[in-house]
Formats: sequence, structure tokens, C-alpha cells
Amino acid sequence: MDEPPASRSGKRGLAARLRAYFLAGVLITAPPAITAYLAISFLHWVDAGVGRLVPTRYNPDTYLPFSVPGIGLLLVIVFLTLAGWSARNLFGRFLLRTSEALLARMPVVSGIYATLKQVFHTAMAGGSRAFREVVLLEYPRPGLWVMGFVTGSTQGEVQARLPSETVSVFVPTTPNPTSGFLLFVPRRDLVVLDMSVEEAIKLVVSAGMITPRAPEPPGDPARFGTPPIR
Repeated sequence: MDEPPASRSGKRGLAARLRAYFLAGVLITAPPAITAYLAISFLHWVDAGVGRLVPTRYNPDTYLPFSVPGIGLLLVIVFLTLAGWSARNLFGRFLLRTSEALLARMPVVSGIYATLKQVFHTAMAGGSRAFREVVLLEYPRPGLWVMGFVTGSTQGEVQARLPSETVSVFVPTTPNPTSGFLLFVPRRDLVVLDMSVEEAIKLVVSAGMITPRAPEPPGDPARFGTPPIR
């Protein structure tokens, strides 16, 4: 004997509600759970690495009945703070100059150190404009658009051999924005966006699923033109 239509409809309605509740539970619990997991994993990774460098009698994990998470990260913060403080006094500057002189004499290490030092100084300088502008450009062919980050004006031999003024643009890959391509693009070929770097990174990492809202249409029609690269 077949079930009445009302009964079948009621079962389908109940299943739909249960499925909606389940998906809502995933949406509510997954982000904080994954965030907590990544944070705890990072703390354990730092603690494991730093713990091997701390003498046994100074390591709280050796005499406490429980593990203290975050000790390694705290020690790293203290070490970096002390290193920055020591670099500002006479003895610290002497040690820094001596170590840089030794590194400069090493054939391969000297080039790596000089490059990393320049990158960190540029990225962490207070007045740096690196990675502060989001742009669109046609790549790898006309009609296809990718998102990039302006890292500065092209200089040196690269700019001297190009026919027009260009800027350096880093085009990240999805979903890992730490890798990508360095392109030298003419200023006129860039479309500068109003979104922040953080919003653009979310867009790249989510493969376009998280899209920031478009800005309100300006009153000045001339504003729709491509703004200059600062």
C-alpha cells in the first residue's frame, strides 16, 4: 500500500530541515575549529623547534606535570626583542658589522643574505608602499584578467631596456598566494582597484568564492578612468 502524499511530503520536509541544520552547523563550527587547530599546530611547531634549543633545567616541560603551550613562541618574541635592542648599542652594532663582513666573504651565502636583507628592509619599512595596491591586468593573453599587487616602480637595467615606464607587479597563484609571478607591466595597462590587500588575498585564497563588495558609484564620471599608480 502506497504512502499518502502528505506523509511523503512530510518526510522530505523533515530531511530538508535536517540537512539545512547540518550545513548551518558546519558553517558555524568549521571556521573557529579550523582556526583553533591551525593556531595550536603553529604553537606546537614553534615549541618543538625552540624546545630543543633550551637547556633541560630551564625548560618548564621537564619539571612541570603538564605541558605549557606557547613557551617557545614567547621565547622567540623575547629573543627577537633583545636582538633588536642589542643592535642599537655599540657592542651590538660591532657584532652586526662583523657578522655581515663574514657573510659577505662567502661566495653563495653572500648573495642570498644580501637579497633577503633587502627584501625584509623593503617590506618592513614604515614608509614602504609594497603590496599596498591591488590591480587588474590582462594575462596571459588579451581578454583574460588576473589580479596582482604593485610592489614598486621598475628600476635599474630592466627599466632602462624597456621602451616605456613600467611597474613591478606580483601575480599570486591560487590558493597559495605566497607563490606567483613577477611581471613588469606598463602603467597604462593596469586597472587599479579600490579593494584592500587583505580583501584581495581573501579573493585569491578562496578561488573567487569570497568577493568584496563593489564600491559605491562615484558622482564624478572622470573617476571611472584608470587612476595613476602611486
